[in-house]
Amino acid sequence: MKRLLLFLLAFVGLSAQSQLVSGPMLGPVELRDAVIWVEVGPRTKSVRLQLFDPTIGIPKPPARVVHNNMGWISYKGPLGNASNPIALRIPDLQPAKTYHYRILLDGKEAAIGTFTTKDLWQWRKPAPDFSFLTGSCAYFNEPVYDRPGTPYGGDSSIFLAMAKEKASFMLWLGDNWYYREVDFFSATGLRYRARRDRAQPVLQPLLKAMPHYAIWDDHDFGPNDGDKSFVLKEESRRIFLDYWPNHSAGENEQGIYTKMSYGDVDIFMMDDRWFRSANNMDELVDGTPNAAKRMWGPQQMEWLKNALVNSTATFKIIATGNQTLNPKARAECLQDYPIEFNELMQFLAAEKITGLLLFTGDRHHSEVIRYERAGTYPLFDVTNSPLTSGISRVSGDEKDNAARVSGTLVEVQNYTRVTVAGPKGARRLQTEFLDISGKVLATWSVSETELKAR
Repeated sequence: MKRLLLFLLAFVGLSAQSQLVSGPMLGPVELRDAVIWVEVGPRTKSVRLQLFDPTIGIPKPPARVVHNNMGWISYKGPLGNASNPIALRIPDLQPAKTYHYRILLDGKEAAIGTFTTKDLWQWRKPAPDFSFLTGSCAYFNEPVYDRPGTPYGGDSSIFLAMAKEKASFMLWLGDNWYYREVDFFSATGLRYRARRDRAQPVLQPLLKAMPHYAIWDDHDFGPNDGDKSFVLKEESRRIFLDYWPNHSAGENEQGIYTKMSYGDVDIFMMDDRWFRSANNMDELVDGTPNAAKRMWGPQQMEWLKNALVNSTATFKIIATGNQTLNPKARAECLQDYPIEFNELMQFLAAEKITGLLLFTGDRHHSEVIRYERAGTYPLFDVTNSPLTSGISRVSGDEKDNAARVSGTLVEVQNYTRVTVAGPKGARRLQTEFLDISGKVLATWSVSETELKAR
């Protein structure tokens, strides 16, 4: 009888875990609230999250959520679909405190985890030293739907190395999954791809280890080099919002751009697809920049300008899917959209925006590009790619690109660790490109004093 009871208890636990398709994943974790994301199977009837104090054990469920935050958050939305991604927001937390939580599916524990809220340092102490991870281009092989030949996806163990990092968050720079030809023109196909790739076992430790923020690029928006003409872009946006619980997503239900902050760094997370004109549209009309050819669009550009002027951060990072400053780029680049590139450069100079860098993905290699500007500090574009997708080695005149910072080219799978540290007035941002085992391949850094407008 005792053995039978133990077997039944183990079966119940496995049953709850089998309903957990992916997650838990930490979404934004702030001073006073946090988001825990999970996806559950179609047979799940109820989803609840419980905060608990491990020093006093796990209490039984109360009738309602109690005010000391040792209570329950119940999901009230629909269940029973083929895809059931859920974001549970936990309110009324305290700054700089570690919380323990568990996820219960149909009353049975399916996962446990911890998170720590941000510290309230403003006006009280120096800005914290911290690190975060970033990267782009995550491809998981699925032979039945992949193109024939050599598998495009590489060694997924890179995510296990990333999960071991003591980072404050992960910033995904687009191509976070890869829609295939079989997916492009059905809502169920698009949703299948997001669900299937998010559920990869090798990804789960990273999802749980730190908060996650994301932008998209073409492959997790739609077809290769996709633009605003993609017929299912509305559905694609809905899927993105279901799987990435960022703070917000665009304005007036347009695009997925938003902003996040950590310590004395602001990150302006751009959408390079929703408003985008076709790449093949002429850049020039009668020798002048084509005003109709845009990547970010007037609405987003106006938002970015105001957000930059409003920012008091030491480092201001524009994160966007495509490179922006590379004069030798043979693929998509903001310079191929000169009306917006010129507008951005003129604005940065006129407003004397300090501390600006750009973080980009897409290229299937990593590098740092330096862009000289007359009368003020140079801009830097830190490109991070690929996590697991195929490698694209530089060739032709790009191989000896004079704009590339010497020693920064990485042409293997890699992720990036960014560290921000130092005393007030002498803060330094360091980027390290690391391989699938966590070994440092290249390093570059810049001081806040090198990014001052003149």
